[in-house]
Amino acid sequence: MNIKRAKEEIQNALRAYLSRDEFGEYRIPSIRQRPILLMGPPGVGKTQIMEQIAAETGVGLVAYTITHHTRQSALGLPFIEHRTYGGQEYAVTEYTMSEILASVHRLMEETGVHEGILFLDEINCISETLTPMMLQFLQCKTFGNQPLPPGWVVVAAGNPPEYNKSVREFDVVTLDRVKRIDIEPDYAVWKEYARARGVHGAILSYLDLRRDHFYQVETTADGLQFATARGWEDLSELMQSYEALGLPVDREVIGQYIQMPRIARDFANYLALYNKYRGRYRVDEVLQGKWEPVLASELAAAPFDEKLSVCGLLLSGLRTAARQVKRLDGLTDALYADLTRVKGAMTTAPVLDALRTARDDRQSAFDRARQAGTVDPETRKTALGALRTLDDYLHALEAAKPADNEAAFAQLKALFGEQTAKRSEAAAQTGQEFDAAFAFLEAALGESQELVLFATELTADPNTSWYIQNFGCDAYFRQNQKLLFDDTEQTILDEIHAARAPE
Repeated sequence: MNIKRAKEEIQNALRAYLSRDEFGEYRIPSIRQRPILLMGPPGVGKTQIMEQIAAETGVGLVAYTITHHTRQSALGLPFIEHRTYGGQEYAVTEYTMSEILASVHRLMEETGVHEGILFLDEINCISETLTPMMLQFLQCKTFGNQPLPPGWVVVAAGNPPEYNKSVREFDVVTLDRVKRIDIEPDYAVWKEYARARGVHGAILSYLDLRRDHFYQVETTADGLQFATARGWEDLSELMQSYEALGLPVDREVIGQYIQMPRIARDFANYLALYNKYRGRYRVDEVLQGKWEPVLASELAAAPFDEKLSVCGLLLSGLRTAARQVKRLDGLTDALYADLTRVKGAMTTAPVLDALRTARDDRQSAFDRARQAGTVDPETRKTALGALRTLDDYLHALEAAKPADNEAAFAQLKALFGEQTAKRSEAAAQTGQEFDAAFAFLEAALGESQELVLFATELTADPNTSWYIQNFGCDAYFRQNQKLLFDDTEQTILDEIHAARAPE
């Protein structure tokens, strides 16, 4: 199955394992809660979905790459304990708590989250001395004489033998005690994730044209060569940083991440064209509504790949703008909640103290969530932005020294008004960019499949679709209504044709 379906399966299993009956007991006893075993090629996103599941469900997450552990760190160290049996004292070997289990207990104490996921990566690449202990853990959920706390679900991940020479095969006894999920690469599913994570537009445009280059692993005369989902995502992060610093991304740089020379070379050539089109069609100016008719004529006469690349460039610009508005909106909502709380406390405490308490509580909540592994990248940015803004508000009030609570809160409202104005300005600017992009593409492409693909991508992207839903876009709605009309017309024609067909 693909990684999206695997994520759903894990979420459903988590719900089932953590559900309780009318007596408050887990419906499925711990011993029957089979560990989940994810098997799939490297770099397909197994670790990422565990982080997403923890963030979306609010449970804790403790993750280990088990190949980094020895028998002692996983099992614990032996020590001598004296016990009396039948009136006779004996020296008995016991074990200290495993580092892994201790991490689970520590997370529960520090965060107050008592249910979660223990994720063990590369489970089938462990050392020979650790293998018996790990198999015991999968079967019994204990390391030595120390059990995994109730409410914690075990998820393990590994690679099939064709991808890793260090793999150890599990026996039937072990496999019969796990819930096994086999994962295959799927570009369409990964693209949903990539849109949300803001993967570089050039990578998405390229893989739309070369889907077979998304994931490949080959053994050649020159050794192992591969292109993986992890490689594309990490390359995207580097490309965005390089662009911000004005550094070039060439074939050598790409080859450090996409370790299949022919794909790295092909993408490098595409990236050069992508950047060429950015300058040739002056994409930034197009989004500002500053383009000449001759530019639309040039795009109209361009090959299909070039048209798609230009559409990709415009989409990338709109994604970035919409994501920024979405972040500002989330930040504004967070600050509004804090200021509402401050207003409620005005009758019993100074505004400055109430604001400081709200800021400290937000910091504590963020630290707990981060420790529990339940903070996704966008939530992190919103939380850090809110904390920084609250600090600015505190410094402003401390410097102004308002005469009373009313004056202090009035100053807070003025500062918050600047924030809402910033959001409104960004939303208006982004709306103009949407309109400008549609105006240019309608002039250049008319009623073409490229424009259909452009509108479809806006619908599928979580940032642009959020923007359109919340702020609207007349050009987008106009295009969608026409597509709906065309689809209805085609359906009617098909029905007429079918009715006239001979029996």
